[in-house]
Formats: sequence, structure tokens, C-alpha cells
Amino acid sequence: MGLYNAASRRLQDRFDTRRLADRIEERIVHDRIDDGDRDFIEARDMFFIATTDEEGNPQCSYKGGEPGFVRVLDDKTIAFPLYDGNGMYLTAGNLVATKQVGLLFIDFEGRKRMRLNGVASVDDADPLLSEYPEAQLVVRVSATEVFPNCPRYIHEYKLVKRSRFVPKAECETPVPQWKQSDWAHDVLPENDPANDPSREVIPRG
Repeated sequence: MGLYNAASRRLQDRFDTRRLADRIEERIVHDRIDDGDRDFIEARDMFFIATTDEEGNPQCSYKGGEPGFVRVLDDKTIAFPLYDGNGMYLTAGNLVATKQVGLLFIDFEGRKRMRLNGVASVDDADPLLSEYPEAQLVVRVSATEVFPNCPRYIHEYKLVKRSRFVPKAECETPVPQWKQSDWAHDVLPENDPANDPSREVIPRG
């Protein structure tokens, strides 16, 4: 069917952008991850991920890590970890259910962004799992469309500090304070680090 659906085409015709849209799909959209794409993706410390369930209900989430936590495995495949979250597994559940995913990578300081759409798999025994401390699952995405987006509306931000909650092999990950709140502490998984009274607790997260 290509990149555009019937509704996209109607809007393109309404605003006379069909020719431009076709040129973008022809010249800019590709199904391979080239060297420039690889460098951009692997330099990022965050991205946004969009998924849908079997009925088309959407979810959008933010994923953060250290630069390089998203790996380009080959010219069609990327991989990234899923860490402990709030236990809802909305993104992971949708990936298992429908496998369709859209990723948005943004460099706020350099004001550049890239979309990568594809088909995902989720595995709790992926060979890469041991290389991501405390990761629960590894997601691999086989790219179907890779393309840059116009950067004109990207606000310029500067990184102040990366999250202390991103797991690292060299130090113990602190516990977010919300896990010790009245509404949450009694329903945590048995092996949750928040059940260990010796773990550091910090307010944010």
C-alpha cells in the first residue's frame, strides 16, 4: 500500500501536497538503515515509541537510557532494552499483540529528528539481554521505513543531567519513591528492589 493511506491522500489533495509527498517517499524514505542513520540512532539517549493494540487503540511512550542503548545490529534491524517501569506493560503488550511500531528519535541540541517504522519482536531470552543491566526484555525492530523529518519546529534544549534510574553495571540503581507510597508498596512484585530496605530511595521517578 505504500506509506500513505486513503485519508493521507485526501488531505494531500486538499492542500495540494501529493506531488511533494510522492517525492519525499521516492527520494527520502528508505527501508534500510545507512551509516548516517546508524550514527544518529546510536548517539541518542532517548526516543518516543508509538504502538497500537489489536483494536487500534494507541499508546505512546518515552524510553530513555545511556547513549548507545539503542543498537543498530544491521542495515534492517535495531534493538533496545525494556527496563522496569510501572508494571503496566502497555508498550510491550502492544508489541507482542500487533508487532507494529513507530519510533521517533530527536536530537534537541542539534535540532534533528528521524522516524523509524517497523515490525517488532519482544524476547526475555534475547542474547543481548545480558548486555543491558537489569533489562527485563529486549525489543528488536525490523525497519520498514526510515526517514528524517523537517526540524523547523524542534525547540532547542540542552541536556542538564541524565536520569540516575537508568541501570548501569557499575552501580546500584536507586528505587523511585512512588514504589514505597501507600497505594503501591503492598502490590509490588515479590522480587522488586523497592522491597529491599537497604536500597537508596530518591524522590523522582
